Amino acid sequence: MKRMIFATGNENKMKEIREILGALPLEILSMKEAGIQADIVEDGKTFEENAIIKAKSAAEFTGLPALADDSGLCVDALDGAPGIYSARYCEGTDEDRNAFLLKNMQDKENRACRFVCAIACVLADGETLTVRGECEGTLLRENHGAGGFGYDPLFYVEKYGCTFGELPAEIKNTISHRANALNKLKAILKDKVN
Repeated sequence: MKRMIFATGNENKMKEIREILGALPLEILSMKEAGIQADIVEDGKTFEENAIIKAKSAAEFTGLPALADDSGLCVDALDGAPGIYSARYCEGTDEDRNAFLLKNMQDKENRACRFVCAIACVLADGETLTVRGECEGTLLRENHGAGGFGYDPLFYVEKYGCTFGELPAEIKNTISHRANALNKLKAILKDKVN
């Protein structure tokens, strides 16, 4: 089984990734599991640029093929913010960021938003692939549900009549932005890792 590094320290992301890519003959390790302690500077201007920066850094640190994602919430009424700054939208916890987002949306009627995920993959031969997944939703005015992470309790999915924070993981992992991107990547990697 081939080993691949996923450039994240986020255990929730690792769980999603392993569930979605589980059918591939890959052992996917986090940077921590690979013994890498590094702060990678994400100074790209797009989700794709940041994902490539992280994947290339992880490949250089380990000498192994690497994956990385950059994802976030883009809110139409805020001109796409928090976007690539979703995890750094304000200091503190997920709850702090959710509260800050709701404060910035107080006087906004347009609640359309989407989660975006770009995934970069650096293969053993240096080839770099990128895929993008999105999931459309509506930003609620208060948190609903304790599941998921990040902005999930505010992200309402019309089709299911609930937020990502209320959706069971097995459903979220079939419709989320990350699931959409990972499924595109899975289709490409199927031919490259067998």
